[in-house]
Amino acid sequence: MKLNLTVNGVDQQIEILSPAPACRFRLGEGAERTADVALPAPGVYSILLDGRSYDAQVERTARHLIVTLEGHHFEIEVRDPRRWSRQAAGRAGSDIETIAAPMPGKVVRVLVVPGDAVEAGQGLMVVEAMKMQNEMKASRAGRVLTVSAKEGATVTAGEVLATIGAAVSGT
Repeated sequence: MKLNLTVNGVDQQIEILSPAPACRFRLGEGAERTADVALPAPGVYSILLDGRSYDAQVERTARHLIVTLEGHHFEIEVRDPRRWSRQAAGRAGSDIETIAAPMPGKVVRVLVVPGDAVEAGQGLMVVEAMKMQNEMKASRAGRVLTVSAKEGATVTAGEVLATIGAAVSGT
């Protein structure tokens, strides 16, 4: 699976040849690389790459991953080029936010229903992927328009789980 990345404002591409725990990948046009990846705690990845061990803290926001590795912070936006999006089509929709699965997984909990008012940073649902639970959060305040995810359902990368519309004043 090829993914387009923006890492601290720099565009890159990664090809995932096999997922964790025995991950094989290629950055850009570079050589194939391997890494052993473990998930000792939610939001923490233990990575063995080129004979060195790394611990990466990962925080997921609605639009980015914030990765902290050896004291360095990386803001990473991940886009699947196979998925159509308003942003990719140049029609960025400021009225509706789409919450999509970041990777294949299973919906563990759904925390909202259509019509619920949500605040920025509020959890919407929990998706388990690679033995790690990821809480999908709203990036802004608004009202839940749709929830297509069901507890126990298997989801694919980029699958729309919910949508949030602009907050309606006075409600």
